[in-house]
Amino acid sequence: MRSEDANSSRQGLLSNDDEASTRAPFDEPFSLSSDDDEELDELDPLNNGTGEVDRSQLRRGFQDDHSDGYTDDKTPQQRRRTTLRAIGRGLSSLKRCALIVAFFFGGLVVIIAGGGGWVYKTAPKDGLSSPWYPSPAGGSLSSWEESYRKAEKMVKAMTLVEKVNITTGTGWEMGLCVGNTGPANSVGFPGLCLQDGPLGIRFADNITAFPAGVTTGATWNKDLMYRRGRAHGLEARLKGVNVLLGPSMGPLGRMPAGGRNWEGFGPDPVLQGVAAAATINGIQDEGVIATAKHYILNEQEHFRQSFEWGLPNAMSSNIDDRTLHELYLWPFADSVRAGVGSVMCSYQMVNNSYACGNSKLLNGILKDELGFQGFMQSDWLAQRSGVASALAGLDMTMPGDGLRWMDGNSLWGTQLTKAALNSSLPMDRLNDMVTRVVAAWYQLGQDDPTPWPKPPPDGEGGPNFSSWTNEEIGLMYPGSPDDHDEVVVNKYIDVQREGKDSHGALARQIAVEGTVLVKNEDYTLPLGGDGWSPDFKGDKASTYKIAVIGEDARAGRGGPNACADRGCNQGTLAQAWGSGSVEFPYLVTPLTALKSAFNPDTVHLTDYTTNDLPFEKDSSTLQDQDLCLVFTNSDAGEGYIASDGIRGDRNDLYTQKGGDEMVQNVAKGCHGMNASTIVIVHAVGPVVLERWIEMEGVKAVILANLPGEESGNALVDILLGNQNPSGKLPYTVGKTLSDYGPGGQILYYPNGIVPQQDFTEGLYIDYRHFDKHAITPRYEFGFGLSYTTFTLTDLAITPTKPKSPLPSPRPSGLTPPTYSTDVPPVSGALFPAGVRKLSKFVYPYINAAKDIQKGKYPYPTGYDTPQPPSPAGGGEGGNPSLWDVHAEVSVILTNTGERSGQEVVQLYLSFPGNVTEEGAPIDFPVKVLRNFEKIMLEAGESQVVTMNLTRKDLSYWSVIQQNWIMPVDGHFKILVGNSSRNLPLEGLL
Repeated sequence: MRSEDANSSRQGLLSNDDEASTRAPFDEPFSLSSDDDEELDELDPLNNGTGEVDRSQLRRGFQDDHSDGYTDDKTPQQRRRTTLRAIGRGLSSLKRCALIVAFFFGGLVVIIAGGGGWVYKTAPKDGLSSPWYPSPAGGSLSSWEESYRKAEKMVKAMTLVEKVNITTGTGWEMGLCVGNTGPANSVGFPGLCLQDGPLGIRFADNITAFPAGVTTGATWNKDLMYRRGRAHGLEARLKGVNVLLGPSMGPLGRMPAGGRNWEGFGPDPVLQGVAAAATINGIQDEGVIATAKHYILNEQEHFRQSFEWGLPNAMSSNIDDRTLHELYLWPFADSVRAGVGSVMCSYQMVNNSYACGNSKLLNGILKDELGFQGFMQSDWLAQRSGVASALAGLDMTMPGDGLRWMDGNSLWGTQLTKAALNSSLPMDRLNDMVTRVVAAWYQLGQDDPTPWPKPPPDGEGGPNFSSWTNEEIGLMYPGSPDDHDEVVVNKYIDVQREGKDSHGALARQIAVEGTVLVKNEDYTLPLGGDGWSPDFKGDKASTYKIAVIGEDARAGRGGPNACADRGCNQGTLAQAWGSGSVEFPYLVTPLTALKSAFNPDTVHLTDYTTNDLPFEKDSSTLQDQDLCLVFTNSDAGEGYIASDGIRGDRNDLYTQKGGDEMVQNVAKGCHGMNASTIVIVHAVGPVVLERWIEMEGVKAVILANLPGEESGNALVDILLGNQNPSGKLPYTVGKTLSDYGPGGQILYYPNGIVPQQDFTEGLYIDYRHFDKHAITPRYEFGFGLSYTTFTLTDLAITPTKPKSPLPSPRPSGLTPPTYSTDVPPVSGALFPAGVRKLSKFVYPYINAAKDIQKGKYPYPTGYDTPQPPSPAGGGEGGNPSLWDVHAEVSVILTNTGERSGQEVVQLYLSFPGNVTEEGAPIDFPVKVLRNFEKIMLEAGESQVVTMNLTRKDLSYWSVIQQNWIMPVDGHFKILVGNSSRNLPLEGLL
């Protein structure tokens, strides 16, 4: 049976499921093929009311957490993906969109009347990115040599339509996965399954809901980052997923209220890059192709897509070259160096050229400078042109549909076949596109039939779950009204592992180490199982009374999967919303875990799991408590969902649903303010705590981020001291949103038909901004308390290579595969006779030979001017000498406390002063993170901790020389400590 539930999930938004495009402001003309005259400038208004979304609540095998009194009377067999019409949220979204459109056009009239000519009346004529052609061919590096050799042999044997099949998705809901490609049957290359996402397998049953990226970043634990990726990759492989759409490192986190920051690991490029590379290594060690996304500068949800907000174009993120390289590109470079098989380009424009059609970004930076050998895929419907995007470096379009969802009118597919046959698209570009996909398949060992059995009818491989229904029997192509053949689509394979290999146990450990203790006055924590603190010396004869307060402590009504793609804030917050979310197989709530944690003979636990407390009229209940645990949260997510007035990006950084007022009331009333109030915050990112953080009754504060399925158990491990808290903030907690500066603010209202967001703050985001402007945060980047104490001593800095300004010359690469450039005969591209054609399915075939009409294709400006290779390139991630170690830094870490625990040793550096280039001073942040290590020590134990500094760590990006430059005059200051503002050890290099 078919459902329409996931239609909203990648299509755009809940209140608008019809998207069109204007002519795109590329650095090359927008075109499908030379004979395509389709008008692409039509403007569609917001329509269809609220839209709809209908992901299922649960899957077979799900275990509800009903311990808090909220039940779901459906059995797992009865649960289906029911259509959920988000009327309230949708109307709210429409009102907001209407307000934005009215605001914009009203402002436009005023500006024009006042003589202002800066507002775009149409799309910009040309992009601001310089052209970079031709697209570099893959296969130039020895690390991929064998895979490209195999791929070349296979691709040479393919037909034209098979090549198009591999590079074009079959359409939304045209296969079991969120993305599906066609096969090349004549050579044995299967169709590929591409599936979200960064914290688990989306739309699948019996999988693990891991802690989110922001929680993983808060662990600062490289081993856990790898193990999470490895488990994630194993689950993907066992579910038949070829390409996993994660990890996410874009958005980086420029704006703390950004809706999808939680999918990544934090707003520092080094922390983000280390975590991304470790995750990729884990995923790909299981043979699954990882995807580094979203490339690049997709830092907010507002205006990220054409027409998602009623405007004809997506916004443009405008940035300078140095900031791009030193901040936002850094984690992508680390990902490419890790050998990532795929990169996903983002929705919005960069310097007024759509990211998926920006030749400078795709050809010049990613494929040439960073030496990316895998394939570039589009985000779902982020492709905005046909031939132009292929020339610019796009290799695969997803999900295959063109400018609108589920219409079957692909910008590639048949159009790509036509473009090849009429010579608009050079055959060598098409061959490289295909070869890159096939080489990634070989590189990850997916040609091995043992871990990767062939799909039907030749084997039992391929995806064993359906993204579109919970039922065992369903449609293979539910997006087509012509498909009526029901087959087995769900096999309910449990991939969560058991015993010591349980992924639930791993998820719990990540959540424990990703929980950050930021306040602990009077040694309030840890608690004892009998209620009293282990150090309590008073009378323990009476029953210890604990109140658990707040909606965030309990299960959501209808279960944790009640809202599609987790698109509402009800119950405890363990993951945020959007395509990066998954169905919980189970969710241990804080309340459930707390009820099991305390001794019922000595502890009386009372719960008030609502934010609307009855204590204003009768405060006796609160006054009778010895301890109050109050739970609050702050949610956000992807822009196609609106919930509680939040449209993707948060509106502010305060807790939501009256959380601040609730905390204030509890702190005032808990035993007349004489008892301890402990506040637990689950959130997608930084939360402003100023309304209550200094209240006398608030003794301890825990920032638990997004802990995943083992939420409650992980929290209890910290509260009761089963484990020492070791999480560190992966972001800065400011005292106000304005503390983050102008660059930290979401653009909520459009400033043009093409909204423009200028990254004028440059390198200064998060702690770098706070340092530059001497702003005191509430809690600094890298901060986190412990139940034990540590000291750092004996800093030693050992140069291992002499300083020199430039990396080694770019090494020469291998010769990429070569193919015949002859255009194949048209007859081989005709739709085969006798094959049933499904409507809306994206095919590579043409209907008739007369469809191919040759003409003069308007190639983009600069297409005939080949660009020189970047001196910063030559290897995966960049010039190999960038990773030469130039210094070793060592310290002695000692656990001076009375219990075992982990500490994160953080290495920062400050660049020399008075650095100039061509007479102009080079500005540097006060300090930047460059390395870290997390160390476990027993009480009284010491260990030498050694960290390396590479050439790249000691360099800045020169926009003049287009290379990484190491200052050789003056000294670098080396700073080591346990947070960005607690760096007791200093030395010079």
